[in-house]
Amino acid sequence: MDKILEAVVMSSYPNNVKQGLVRRVIEAAKQPMDSEQCWSMLELSTKLYLMGDTKYKREIGKEVLEVYGHYHPEEFEEFFNVRFLLSLLQEGYGPLGKRSHYVLDYIQLGLQFVLESPSANSIFSLLRIEVLRKVCERPSPKQCAKISKLLTQHPQCIPTGKHQVLFCQQLIRCIGQFQCVSEGEEEIMEFLEQVNKVSGLLQRIWRTQTSAILPSLKELFTIISSTEEQETPSNALASVVQFVPLELMDGVIRNLTNDDSITDVQMMTAIGRMIDWVSWPLGKNIDKWIIALLKGLAAVKKFSILIEVTLSKIEKVFSKLLYPIVREGALSVLQYMLLSFQHSHEAFHLLLPHIPRLVASLKKEDSNSATSSLEQLAELIHCMFFRFSGFPDLYEPVLEAVKALPIPNEDRIKHLLGQNAWTSQKNELACFYPRLASKSETGKIGLINLGNTCYMNSIIQSLFMASDFRHSVLNLTEGNSQPLMTKLQWLFAFLEHSQRPAISPESFLSASWPPWFTPGAQQDCSEYLKYLLDRLHEEEKTGKRIYQKLKQSSLMSQAVEHHYLNKTLIEKMFGGKMMTKIRCLKCLNVSSREEAFTDLSLAFPPPDRRVHGSTSVLPVEEIGPQFIEPPENPSQLTGSPWVRRKAPMARDPTAPPMPVETLGFQEPEEAANPLSGNAIGVDAAKDPLSAFGKQACAPKDSRSVPDLINYFLSPERLTAENKYHCEKCASLQDAEKVAELTEGPHYLILTLLRFSFDPRTMKRKKILDNVSIPVVLKLPILVAAEETEEVWRRRKDRAPPGSGFMSVVYDLCSVVVHSGISSESGHYYCYSRECTDTVPHGQPRDGAPKPASDKQLDFEIQWYLFNDTRVSFSSFESVSNVTSFFPKDTAYVLFYRQRPGRQSCLLHEAPAEAGRPHGEPSLHKDLMEAISKDNILYLQEQEKEARNRAAYISALPKSPLWWRDFDKDKDDDSSSGGCSPAAGGGGSGSFHGLVF
Repeated sequence: MDKILEAVVMSSYPNNVKQGLVRRVIEAAKQPMDSEQCWSMLELSTKLYLMGDTKYKREIGKEVLEVYGHYHPEEFEEFFNVRFLLSLLQEGYGPLGKRSHYVLDYIQLGLQFVLESPSANSIFSLLRIEVLRKVCERPSPKQCAKISKLLTQHPQCIPTGKHQVLFCQQLIRCIGQFQCVSEGEEEIMEFLEQVNKVSGLLQRIWRTQTSAILPSLKELFTIISSTEEQETPSNALASVVQFVPLELMDGVIRNLTNDDSITDVQMMTAIGRMIDWVSWPLGKNIDKWIIALLKGLAAVKKFSILIEVTLSKIEKVFSKLLYPIVREGALSVLQYMLLSFQHSHEAFHLLLPHIPRLVASLKKEDSNSATSSLEQLAELIHCMFFRFSGFPDLYEPVLEAVKALPIPNEDRIKHLLGQNAWTSQKNELACFYPRLASKSETGKIGLINLGNTCYMNSIIQSLFMASDFRHSVLNLTEGNSQPLMTKLQWLFAFLEHSQRPAISPESFLSASWPPWFTPGAQQDCSEYLKYLLDRLHEEEKTGKRIYQKLKQSSLMSQAVEHHYLNKTLIEKMFGGKMMTKIRCLKCLNVSSREEAFTDLSLAFPPPDRRVHGSTSVLPVEEIGPQFIEPPENPSQLTGSPWVRRKAPMARDPTAPPMPVETLGFQEPEEAANPLSGNAIGVDAAKDPLSAFGKQACAPKDSRSVPDLINYFLSPERLTAENKYHCEKCASLQDAEKVAELTEGPHYLILTLLRFSFDPRTMKRKKILDNVSIPVVLKLPILVAAEETEEVWRRRKDRAPPGSGFMSVVYDLCSVVVHSGISSESGHYYCYSRECTDTVPHGQPRDGAPKPASDKQLDFEIQWYLFNDTRVSFSSFESVSNVTSFFPKDTAYVLFYRQRPGRQSCLLHEAPAEAGRPHGEPSLHKDLMEAISKDNILYLQEQEKEARNRAAYISALPKSPLWWRDFDKDKDDDSSSGGCSPAAGGGGSGSFHGLVF
């Protein structure tokens, strides 16, 4: 029968005729026959399957084998023996030089018929050894795929024990040498399918034997980190990583980055090759592993590796965004690489020539993937604009390309930059070695205490968090003839852009040091603030006087002239005006004098004077138009917020002035009309966020900020030794003195006069009374008659005659706290937040910007606690309760920011910076270059420190190798960190501080 079958197959008959004849032979084979005939047919069918020169011949061989395996199992088992299989695997089949490529397919076909035979175990044992030998010979991708297919279908043939680990390692070695020899689409798809089969076998093994994973990864890392390989390992290795369980990632990365046996060159080579894996089209989670390794290197301060790899690979990663199949992973890696590379603009600038072309290509593609990627890319670009400002010539083409895409808000940008910076990556050793400490998770930077300089640090941080002032300072141009302001600009710029956890303000301290301060001694922060603002103001005024002289010689342009003729920056930001009036009680003559102020010093009422219920100061709880004395003039509306001062003074010297108010929550309609003058309370049961309701209703014996302001503005009797010399009477007379605010500052600074001189002890003592602080307050501002008419004209009402008061709303920005019992000792720290104008997305700005609701302003803005080098998240609740918990910690200096509205537009010119769009101002190139250089220096310092620490640790008794027991935590639980919450510590040696 074998001769007949061979003759039919080799004949020249058409295939359909051959098929009919072969079918008869196969049907006959199903009948019983002798062993010799079966053996002959099995030999012929084996020859056809292994050596057939056409697919048709191989198919016939397969069919015959399957029939004999099914109908003649004993003969098949005798033929398909261990010795025959060993010969096939070791020597091959066919003449030398023309060995069959189908041996593995043949074995896989025959195994299904001997699974239950007595020789099955012997066959499996043979195959376990032979497949291991095969992979050690580095077969082609096609042969590797056949081995994988065989072992996947018959897992009994997978090597076991130590041989299994070795098999996985050698299989990974094979994958590392895979190369697709053709660029045709069909060949590429076939290659990808082969790689998937091989990596799929590894996945199957790892699922059943997790102990093989880490040795396999070790081998993988050895391959990609090798610097001796002549050929670059195949990107097909990416297919291996995708099957490593993500829960192992942290342990693997942690041990990998802390392994001292891995050199920098090896690590750089490995991470560079991993980044190339983003081009592998079928990999999953590859981007997660790449980013995890980058973060791990940042955590151990190996910045030189990160810098080199980023600069060499970022353009290649960027180019992969053109291909939808790998775009998602490439974009994730690109985002981390750019957002973490914050010490210099170099990486971002490498991409600038390519961005417009990529944006145009993605727009043309018009797919969901392209649209999503465009939005993420635009967000990334705006983050880089924010971080590396000052290159308008380079950024203009990019800005033009992305102008139609959404712009992220400033909070989002700061969040992304803060969480991705290399210096924000946490190191396990940081709590034990403070010099390895990372940047605060808040993204804010601390100031080093140079020896009782916390008074300056708290003031600088409060000024820095006054965003309008900060923007103006950072916007200053070079050569502004203001040396102290320039130093402040540099200090603010480093606080905004440095990668250090804290910086040293030594240079600024020496420049702003009041000459009467004692070095090394604690000072009054309010005194320092007044001196600093006065110095900055006078310095700018001096520049204006110089300008006047230059103007006479016509050396300046009109634009420069307009700049110099405006108010000084200090006047714009912190300057207000106050009218002091004294009325003689005999002749009723009133003399007045207007003066400027940058802060209000609020004294505490005498102990015997009760603020609540006083005839001259209305209690906060009773604020509202219904309690204001109704005017005699019928033309004035009953519910008017104005309080006429002159007429009541003529009638009753004790008539109350318009009081300061704290605000409860307002409905949106009410908030839109800040001139209403109403104080609307909140039912605590209806709204849990009722902080100011509780703040306004302080305990009977405590005081509030509005109480102190009302006391400051209340009439004062000048009698006895304090009599007033009346020019009209030409003699000393009893008089009444009153202060009225005529212009509210943009930033209102309030100093609570807690320190008083005690003649008995000859020392300044501190008033420890708790003062409740409203997060929002209304300040009465006296406006002129023409301004009054303008307001009423806008309201389309009849204007009342004369001048009156207007309520101006202020939001709390910063609270400087003094901890201690004396001004000569103790410690300062501050709570701060950034209050900015909030405009809904898409709403155009006009002359009267609309503020956000009270809830948004008061509770959605994050508070921070600045305590020298330590910066942490905080809350208004902490601000409110600090004195309750720590009686010696009391609010001392308060910063409020005027909320925009009609009244602020009328009272004085709002700073131009207040309505600026998001983003910090562009810094001049010298300053940006100095920051970049210092950031690089800091990264080098940190890397050196980490390496020294690693060298020290490596000298200790060795722990198990990183690929064994990697998940066991060897930290000593009894060790304690060095980051104590105690205040006031940290000299200049605590960090490698930048000295300005």
